[in-house]
Amino acid sequence: MKRVVFVLLDGLTAATARRCLSYPQALEEAGLARYTELTAPLPPLSRPAYATLLCGIPPAQSGILHNDDARLCPAPTICSRLRDAGGITAAAAYHWMSELCNTAPFDAVRDRLTHAPGMPIAHGLFYSNDAYPDDELFRDAASLCQRFSPDLLLVHSMGIDHAGHCRGADSRAYRDAARHADGLLARWLPIWEKQGYSALVTSDHGMDDDHGHNDNTEATRRVPLWLMGRAWDDLPMPDSQTQLAGLVLQALGLPQESHPA
Repeated sequence: MKRVVFVLLDGLTAATARRCLSYPQALEEAGLARYTELTAPLPPLSRPAYATLLCGIPPAQSGILHNDDARLCPAPTICSRLRDAGGITAAAAYHWMSELCNTAPFDAVRDRLTHAPGMPIAHGLFYSNDAYPDDELFRDAASLCQRFSPDLLLVHSMGIDHAGHCRGADSRAYRDAARHADGLLARWLPIWEKQGYSALVTSDHGMDDDHGHNDNTEATRRVPLWLMGRAWDDLPMPDSQTQLAGLVLQALGLPQESHPA
């Protein structure tokens, strides 16, 4: 089975990604990565977008349409599909990922450190503070990778989104958060590549100058996507965010899940 690291840089607009993320663009220029941009389905909010990324269903179909809807995804996720196929899953991620994949509501004492091989996310380090440092988050992911050698590693940072909510998308703080994430990608992705991982780097939604991402605008909906590594070699670039779950399953060597129209 091929191995994938799924990096979700929360709240990163495509325009800021193209300006501030030099590392994946260096790989792109060298022919070592492919790039496209996707449009997040409405509403461009975090929890609905996470559900879309995990199971390939847009919010209007999943029924998860706001951030306070703390429940499991209504369809199999990439994590449950991989578990059912005998693969190993791990996530260093915001606690809503635990609620969507494992159990809801999240209990920090019970769920923050997860070691439960029967769960869709078998090994997890989940945080609930939006200001949780991205440096620590990537170290959490590296620790999970070293200890459990997962087939799918989800790395979900909140630093860019938090800076956007505090200062807005047209701020140095927001751009600096993106630049900091770029440095973390440059540090960790080569290590994971040597360990046999192919990488997917994207975002759930963008950010606007009003410090949010609720509106139907290009700034809130247009997100970047980079694919790096051999697992993607024979796969087409997606043209919809709803296709990412299926793309990850294909890269892992699993059949795509079909959903009713």
